[in-house]
Amino acid sequence: MRIRRSLIDLDDLTAEELAFVFDRTAQFERKDPGPLLAGKACANMFFEESTRTFTSFNLAEMRLGAHVVNLAPKNLSLATKGETLEDTAITLGALGIGLLVVRHQEAGFPQRVALAFDGHVINAGDGVHAHPTQALLDIYTLIEAFGEIGGRTIAIVGDILHSRVAHSAIRGLARLGASIVLVGPEAFLPGSYAGNGVSVERDFDAVLPEVDAVILLRIQRERIAETPVSDREYIDRFRLDNRRLGLLRRDAIVMHPGPYNRGIELDDSVLEFAGWRYARQVMHGVGVRMAVLDLLVNARQP
Repeated sequence: MRIRRSLIDLDDLTAEELAFVFDRTAQFERKDPGPLLAGKACANMFFEESTRTFTSFNLAEMRLGAHVVNLAPKNLSLATKGETLEDTAITLGALGIGLLVVRHQEAGFPQRVALAFDGHVINAGDGVHAHPTQALLDIYTLIEAFGEIGGRTIAIVGDILHSRVAHSAIRGLARLGASIVLVGPEAFLPGSYAGNGVSVERDFDAVLPEVDAVILLRIQRERIAETPVSDREYIDRFRLDNRRLGLLRRDAIVMHPGPYNRGIELDDSVLEFAGWRYARQVMHGVGVRMAVLDLLVNARQP
């Protein structure tokens, strides 16, 4: 019996497969690849709201010629009739669904789906655990800007503790040889994150002249019962504004996985900064997800 590949976090991809995904992304952005998923049925099962991830997965699937089914939680017997996760997975497989894209507020939920589903599962974000395709498109944006990112210094700033994006990005960047500087208050960034090529800093101003890129994160308020840092303290110490932009190197870039909160982790001057790459990140999301779909469903070999 063939074991079907899934993508739960970046550890599921070899170094060769990472390179393959980035190469395919570049190819797909230059030229429409045609219906590589013709006749395949993909279901997007999002238990959390999403704009960028949900839309880009839909576009990626449609551009590859797949049949696309979007499953709202209220339409699932799993949510309304007491059906088990395992039974839901069996049902979807029996209906001909070959790939599930799953987003859920519970860490580990996509992995549970993958264990029960006779098909491919892509983690589109689970709790505070992982968000591998977001990390892939962020890394691809860095590669676009700098070429090789080995030896580059990347700062990730903000609520690291509750950010699944940060957790996957740290894994991916470390594997590619980047130096990672994590910046934030103790409540959002315990000192235990330091080690294995990752450093923890509290002084944002001191870090800025030393980095090639800054990845800003929003405070994950929906995952915190009570915010441990006041907005005023956070803004004073960690908001990227016009003064702090002046501390960056001339060729440095600034990124954000979105959604960004104006006035908190950044102000409007960042949106006018020449190195602001948010729109490029969003654009790359479609190509990266097309490449991941092609790799998993068609068993493409690097």
